[in-house]
Amino acid sequence: MRTYNGQRSVTRDYWSTTMRRALVCESRLERDHAMLMDFDSQVTGLVSQPFRLFWPTHRGRLGHVPDFFARRADGGGVVVDVRPEDQIEADDAEAFAATERICELAGWSFRRVGVISPVLLANVRWLRGYGHPRCWQQETAGRLLEVFAEPRPLFAGAEAAGDRIAVLPVLYHLLWRGMLATDMESQVLGPDCMVRRQTGVDPW
Repeated sequence: MRTYNGQRSVTRDYWSTTMRRALVCESRLERDHAMLMDFDSQVTGLVSQPFRLFWPTHRGRLGHVPDFFARRADGGGVVVDVRPEDQIEADDAEAFAATERICELAGWSFRRVGVISPVLLANVRWLRGYGHPRCWQQETAGRLLEVFAEPRPLFAGAEAAGDRIAVLPVLYHLLWRGMLATDMESQVLGPDCMVRRQTGVDPW
């Protein structure tokens, strides 16, 4: 965390498991959205404050630095700005509109994101704690992928793959990496959450 005189927000670093390096974020909400994109298995690259855009107006040349640029697995690019709906002022709206037009010219998508569902945020934060490679055990992961070939409750599947205490960190790691999937938005992760193997994801 870094601060300086006159700063409007607190700068926090987020360590990206996708990029294996820190991303600079200017608010807690930015850091949370960086974590959500890190969790998204379709995001293969992610940078913060990627570039400064300029465009002419009747007031002169204006500029804007987007919060993130994400590269998708299909090769597409997404420029992301983080701002809750109730905090968008006239200058912000103008900047976002100009950024969206510029993205269209570049062949990229533009997204303005805001408040995150509390349940989704709690679940992703929990799984983020198991994102480190130390939670990966290939033999246990293989058993879990077999067990969850058909949907079953989280704890029941863990117990079917071995000792639950030893297996759960690997299970959560697989959920973080998108090899296993569950409903992340309707309830907080618990013993009875239905988990399934995610098709189309190479586990190795």
